[in-house]
Amino acid sequence: MLKPSAPKWPRRAAALATLVAFGACGALAACAPASRVSATSAGQDAVTAFHHPGVVIGRSQLDTVRARVRAGREPWRSAYEKMRTSRYGSLVYTAHPAEVVPCPPNAGPPSCLAEREDAIAAYTQALLWSVDGDEAHVRKAVEIMDGWSKVMKEHTEGNAGLQTAWAGSSWARAADIVHAGYPKWGAADVQRFKWMLRKAYLPAVTAKVPDYNGNWELAMTDAAIGIAVFLEDRDLFTRSLDRYRARVPAYFYLGSDGKLPKPPPGGTMNTPEKLATYWFGQRTYTDGLGQETCRNFMHIGYSLAASGHIAETAWQQGVDLYGPTAERLRAALEFHARYQLGEVAPAWLCGGKVERTMGPDVEVALNHLRNRMHLKLPETEKLAERQRPSGTDDLFVAWETLTHAENPGRGSSV
Repeated sequence: MLKPSAPKWPRRAAALATLVAFGACGALAACAPASRVSATSAGQDAVTAFHHPGVVIGRSQLDTVRARVRAGREPWRSAYEKMRTSRYGSLVYTAHPAEVVPCPPNAGPPSCLAEREDAIAAYTQALLWSVDGDEAHVRKAVEIMDGWSKVMKEHTEGNAGLQTAWAGSSWARAADIVHAGYPKWGAADVQRFKWMLRKAYLPAVTAKVPDYNGNWELAMTDAAIGIAVFLEDRDLFTRSLDRYRARVPAYFYLGSDGKLPKPPPGGTMNTPEKLATYWFGQRTYTDGLGQETCRNFMHIGYSLAASGHIAETAWQQGVDLYGPTAERLRAALEFHARYQLGEVAPAWLCGGKVERTMGPDVEVALNHLRNRMHLKLPETEKLAERQRPSGTDDLFVAWETLTHAENPGRGSSV
């Protein structure tokens, strides 16, 4: 049953030195940035105030979700029920915090799996509370987060950067929603959780990995920018913006890049032969192709989702990362949606064989490009509609039909 009460969102934005102007944050529905800067240099990225909740989803969007679900509108009501009845939405969900999380490559020890699942559970419980107002859910979210922050110290082994990115991105979303509207999460507990993110997550997600497959750096940046907003860390926020600006053009190709894809900045993949190897043997480049297209669409999906999350978090804070990369993102979405939907791959593309394994990864970017920028993405729309109501990939994407399908938020403009 949906409860009549709803979370209250006290204003918790620290005043900071600035170049980007925000509107006044009075009534809940009006708490959206009034203007955005399409910035290209770090000096233009300072914000007057961080807005909370504002990691991937903003408060006016949460208002819209709540109203749609309570009115029984589809696909949001079905998406809510899918979330509510999932194992992550159970009030008897049991977390498994660990002091050290070892994540070796190509392996998933119990603590590594539990960490990212517990982070998704905390986010799920925070969303349930946002929609139905049942305090039991926010208490469960706090219980999960406190359990981890009391013991967690470090990540180890070769896959630590990626696993930390997946868990860290969900932790930041959960914590930002709860801290913005639930004053019973005590100050000491909040500070301990912030300390955990800073000490046990940030070193891994800010590591330099230019020669790794690009889904790593994009997922890491997704976590870093979310943590930056929750911590109100201006420096980290700006570095995350810059990392997005560098990696997205090196991951998704456009003809305007020239005959070859852009090499990842700071890396060694900078010759035609090295780039062909890095792009999994692909030597013909066309608009929308991704660095991991010929690996599989699963990793392309991770990168599309992470790119959307990063740009959306920046958008919620008043910085427009979407605009300068809109055509690149649109091309990538349409290219991969077309083949994910079943179009036969030509011989020049991955030798005529593509692995159609994309997950529920398109809602956030689609929402902005179509519903705010009014661009046409017919193939991506078909794919999103086929996947709805999307659930979670059990890594770092969760419930995005519920939160972002046709939900640009009030006060939005491009």
